[in-house]
Amino acid sequence: MSPIDDKWQLIQWIGAPVDAGGGSNEMPNPDGRGRSRDFQNGTIEWSPETGACEVHGAIRVHYAQLGGPEGFLGYPKTDETGTPDGVGRFNHFENGSIYWTPNTDAHEVHGAIRDYWSQHGWETGPLGYPVSDEQGPSDHRFSRFQNGTLEWTPAGGVRVANDF
Repeated sequence: MSPIDDKWQLIQWIGAPVDAGGGSNEMPNPDGRGRSRDFQNGTIEWSPETGACEVHGAIRVHYAQLGGPEGFLGYPKTDETGTPDGVGRFNHFENGSIYWTPNTDAHEVHGAIRDYWSQHGWETGPLGYPVSDEQGPSDHRFSRFQNGTLEWTPAGGVRVANDF
Protein backbone atom coordinates (compact mmCIF):
# COMPACT_ATOMS: atom_id res chain seq x y z
CA MET A 1 0.00 0.00 0.00
CA SER A 2 1.07 3.56 -0.66
CA PRO A 3 1.12 6.43 1.86
CA ILE A 4 -2.02 7.79 0.17
CA ASP A 5 -3.76 4.43 0.68
CA ASP A 6 -2.62 4.41 4.31
CA LYS A 7 -4.07 7.91 4.83
CA TRP A 8 -7.32 6.92 3.13
CA GLN A 9 -7.71 4.03 5.56
CA LEU A 10 -7.62 6.58 8.41
CA ILE A 11 -10.12 9.03 6.89
CA GLN A 12 -12.82 6.98 5.21
CA TRP A 13 -15.19 10.00 5.31
CA ILE A 14 -13.28 11.32 2.28
CA GLY A 15 -15.19 8.76 0.19
CA ALA A 16 -14.19 6.48 -2.64
CA PRO A 17 -11.40 7.33 -5.08
CA VAL A 18 -12.53 9.02 -8.28
CA ASP A 19 -10.76 9.45 -11.59
CA ALA A 20 -11.97 11.04 -14.79
CA GLY A 21 -10.31 8.24 -16.74
CA GLY A 22 -12.38 5.56 -15.02
CA GLY A 23 -9.60 4.25 -12.77
CA SER A 24 -8.88 5.00 -9.16
CA ASN A 25 -5.08 4.92 -9.03
CA GLU A 26 -3.06 7.73 -7.57
CA MET A 27 -1.19 9.79 -10.11
CA PRO A 28 2.30 11.28 -10.09
CA ASN A 29 2.21 15.08 -10.10
CA PRO A 30 3.83 17.03 -12.94
CA ASP A 31 6.53 18.32 -10.57
CA GLY A 32 7.92 14.77 -10.30
CA ARG A 33 8.08 15.18 -6.53
CA GLY A 34 4.74 13.95 -5.26
CA ARG A 35 1.53 12.09 -5.94
CA SER A 36 -2.20 12.85 -5.70
CA ARG A 37 -5.49 11.03 -5.58
CA ASP A 38 -8.92 12.59 -5.78
CA PHE A 39 -11.75 11.18 -3.67
CA GLN A 40 -15.47 11.93 -3.58
CA ASN A 41 -15.02 14.47 -0.76
CA GLY A 42 -11.45 15.71 -1.12
CA THR A 43 -7.92 15.09 -2.32
CA ILE A 44 -4.96 13.43 -0.64
CA GLU A 45 -1.60 14.89 -1.67
CA TRP A 46 1.71 13.22 -0.84
CA SER A 47 5.36 14.24 -1.12
CA PRO A 48 8.40 12.73 0.59
CA GLU A 49 8.91 15.99 2.50
CA THR A 50 5.33 16.44 3.76
CA GLY A 51 3.79 12.99 3.87
CA ALA A 52 0.15 12.39 2.95
CA CYS A 53 -2.33 15.16 3.84
CA GLU A 54 -5.94 15.76 2.85
CA VAL A 55 -7.49 18.93 1.48
CA HIS A 56 -11.25 19.33 1.04
CA GLY A 57 -14.14 21.77 0.71
CA ALA A 58 -13.61 25.45 -0.07
CA ILE A 59 -9.95 25.22 0.92
CA ARG A 60 -9.45 22.48 -1.69
CA VAL A 61 -11.17 24.58 -4.36
CA HIS A 62 -9.02 27.63 -3.58
CA TYR A 63 -5.85 25.52 -3.41
CA ALA A 64 -6.63 24.18 -6.90
CA GLN A 65 -7.27 27.74 -8.16
CA LEU A 66 -3.80 28.68 -6.88
CA GLY A 67 -2.17 25.80 -8.78
CA GLY A 68 -2.36 22.96 -6.23
CA PRO A 69 0.96 21.35 -5.38
CA GLU A 70 2.57 22.93 -8.46
CA GLY A 71 1.51 26.42 -7.33
CA PHE A 72 3.42 28.69 -4.98
CA LEU A 73 1.91 27.09 -1.84
CA GLY A 74 3.42 23.67 -2.60
CA TYR A 75 2.20 20.54 -0.83
CA PRO A 76 -0.04 20.50 2.27
CA LYS A 77 1.79 19.99 5.56
CA THR A 78 -1.40 19.46 7.59
CA ASP A 79 -4.81 17.97 7.10
CA GLU A 80 -7.65 20.48 7.15
CA THR A 81 -7.99 21.42 10.81
CA GLY A 82 -10.43 23.46 12.88
CA THR A 83 -9.21 26.73 14.38
CA PRO A 84 -9.02 27.17 18.16
CA ASP A 85 -12.03 29.51 18.19
CA GLY A 86 -14.18 26.82 16.54
CA VAL A 87 -15.24 29.17 13.73
CA GLY A 88 -12.75 28.54 10.93
CA ARG A 89 -10.68 25.86 9.26
CA PHE A 90 -7.21 25.83 7.75
CA ASN A 91 -4.49 23.88 5.97
CA HIS A 92 -0.83 24.78 6.27
CA PHE A 93 1.25 24.23 3.13
CA GLU A 94 4.97 24.27 2.44
CA ASN A 95 4.88 27.98 1.59
CA GLY A 96 1.80 29.40 3.26
CA SER A 97 -1.68 28.67 4.59
CA ILE A 98 -5.30 28.85 3.49
CA TYR A 99 -7.88 29.88 6.10
CA TRP A 100 -11.65 29.63 5.71
CA THR A 101 -14.73 30.70 7.67
CA PRO A 102 -18.40 30.75 6.62
CA ASN A 103 -18.28 34.57 6.61
CA THR A 104 -14.88 35.17 4.98
CA ASP A 105 -14.52 32.27 2.50
CA ALA A 106 -11.07 30.78 1.78
CA HIS A 107 -7.98 33.02 1.51
CA GLU A 108 -4.26 32.34 1.37
CA VAL A 109 -1.62 33.98 3.55
CA HIS A 110 2.11 33.53 2.93
CA GLY A 111 5.59 35.00 3.30
CA ALA A 112 6.43 37.84 5.65
CA ILE A 113 2.76 38.80 6.03
CA ARG A 114 1.91 35.29 7.24
CA ASP A 115 4.91 35.35 9.58
CA TYR A 116 3.75 38.64 11.11
CA TRP A 117 0.15 37.41 11.43
CA SER A 118 1.29 34.17 13.11
CA GLN A 119 3.52 36.10 15.55
CA HIS A 120 0.50 38.17 16.53
CA GLY A 121 -1.90 35.34 17.29
CA TRP A 122 -3.15 34.12 13.91
CA GLU A 123 -6.95 34.44 13.72
CA THR A 124 -7.31 34.88 17.49
CA GLY A 125 -5.06 37.96 17.39
CA PRO A 126 -6.16 41.54 16.77
CA LEU A 127 -6.38 41.20 12.98
CA GLY A 128 -8.82 38.26 12.89
CA TYR A 129 -9.19 36.12 9.76
CA PRO A 130 -7.91 37.00 6.28
CA VAL A 131 -10.56 38.43 3.96
CA SER A 132 -8.34 38.65 0.86
CA ASP A 133 -5.44 36.82 -0.69
CA GLU A 134 -2.09 38.60 -0.70
CA GLN A 135 -2.00 41.01 -3.62
CA GLY A 136 -0.23 44.00 -5.12
CA PRO A 137 3.00 44.52 -7.07
CA SER A 138 6.16 42.69 -6.00
CA ASP A 139 7.46 45.76 -4.15
CA HIS A 140 4.24 46.57 -2.24
CA ARG A 141 2.25 43.51 -1.16
CA PHE A 142 -0.78 43.54 1.13
CA SER A 143 -3.39 41.25 2.69
CA ARG A 144 -6.68 42.38 4.18
CA PHE A 145 -7.94 40.90 7.44
CA GLN A 146 -11.21 41.36 9.32
CA ASN A 147 -9.72 44.09 11.51
CA GLY A 148 -7.02 45.68 9.40
CA THR A 149 -4.59 45.37 6.54
CA LEU A 150 -1.00 44.16 6.61
CA GLU A 151 1.29 45.58 3.98
CA TRP A 152 4.85 44.63 3.08
CA THR A 153 7.56 46.52 1.25
CA PRO A 154 11.21 45.54 0.82
CA ALA A 155 12.39 48.66 2.64
CA GLY A 156 9.83 48.70 5.45
CA GLY A 157 8.97 45.07 6.02
CA VAL A 158 5.48 44.35 7.38
CA ARG A 159 3.31 46.99 9.01
CA VAL A 160 -0.34 47.38 9.94
CA ALA A 161 -1.98 49.76 7.47
CA ASN A 162 -5.62 50.24 8.33
CA ASP A 163 -6.05 53.05 5.80
CA PHE A 164 -5.45 50.94 2.68
